[in-house]
Amino acid sequence: MIDSEGFRANIGMIVCNDFGNLLWTRRIGQNSWQFPQGGVDPGESAEQALFRELKEEIGLEKQDVRILGSTKSWLKYRLPNRYIRQGSFPLCVGQKQKWYMMRLVSNESRIRFDVTGHPEFDHFMWVNYWYPLRQVIAFKQSVYREALCELMPFVMEHQVRQRKQRGRRPHKKGKNQE
Repeated sequence: MIDSEGFRANIGMIVCNDFGNLLWTRRIGQNSWQFPQGGVDPGESAEQALFRELKEEIGLEKQDVRILGSTKSWLKYRLPNRYIRQGSFPLCVGQKQKWYMMRLVSNESRIRFDVTGHPEFDHFMWVNYWYPLRQVIAFKQSVYREALCELMPFVMEHQVRQRKQRGRRPHKKGKNQE
């Protein structure tokens, strides 16, 4: 779905593990890495697109993840001119994305790239939280920064809950450490 300004509706998927590391995926046959993302089909909600794309792109089902949070609004980026398909109608000049932070609740062996006949990725690795900002293609960096900044509290909240469940309390500063 392309809006009146030329932005294609899209969802971005950030999957974290229990250590707060993020799933970073390599585009098939390239040395180009990114978070999985995909378009929203006509008549489909962002959350419906999320679970469809999750299955298509990385083989995960709804029960394999838990949504920790999402961006409040759509984040936009413009494509550089060399990536714009001139002559297409409607003309797509960029993407507007709703980003979701999810925690992987099943085993990482459930991650697969061969679910469809046209996989987009061929490899993944777990990376520290801010690593993607230094690695993603330049025109996506500001959207990645916005999404990661807005979604970080959801990851931190989950980690605090996890510590409490394990009987650990967050470290408190002593009198001389302030």
